[in-house]
Amino acid sequence: MITLKNVTKDFELNNSKIEVLKGINLEIGDDEFIALMGSSGSGKSTLLGILGGIDSPTSGNISVKDQDLSKKTEDELAEFRNKNVGIIFQAYNLIPSLTAIENVKAPLFAGDNKLSSKEIEDKGRKMLRLVGLEDRSKHKPSELSGGEQQRVAIARALINEPRILLADEPTGNLDSKIGGHILNLIQKINKEMKLTIIMATHDEKIARLTDRIITISDGIIENEK
Repeated sequence: MITLKNVTKDFELNNSKIEVLKGINLEIGDDEFIALMGSSGSGKSTLLGILGGIDSPTSGNISVKDQDLSKKTEDELAEFRNKNVGIIFQAYNLIPSLTAIENVKAPLFAGDNKLSSKEIEDKGRKMLRLVGLEDRSKHKPSELSGGEQQRVAIARALINEPRILLADEPTGNLDSKIGGHILNLIQKINKEMKLTIIMATHDEKIARLTDRIITISDGIIENEK
């Protein structure tokens, strides 16, 4: 599914070059559930962004589904993400003024979408049903618990039927019990929807529930297990 060859990423800060990724080589297979671990500043979040086509490497190649993302323009990357990548954030990033189902449906109004209003509504309800929240469809984020908000965010991430799901500390704002429910849901999605899931986490207990743990340290892959 995903292949990285000698991927580097640099940033400019106060006229100095900061090397964040320093020659990453990595292969991730179809339907794998991967945990990315590393301390703050290790390059974990930067690598997650590159894996999902959110950011481009400074050098090296990233191939996803036989598409070379390294050579795509910003517009082409945006189209790739819309069709292939779903993203779950730690902070949920729901739109406060929209109901749960309106938040879930929002990505369908971006890009080249040919669905009818009824098809969009049916798809939104299907995704809410998948995460167990169809009965909360008319509630706004402020009327939902943190766990419910994250479930809405997961439904939104799945609405375009992506092949890759990125999860950036998806349980970071939740207590251990609710976080466990969210992780169980992500595992269920991995198995039933056959998605490749890449999850950044600081929690080794959570990481051990994935297929493989990739640890990043100072911009390089320190180990895999």
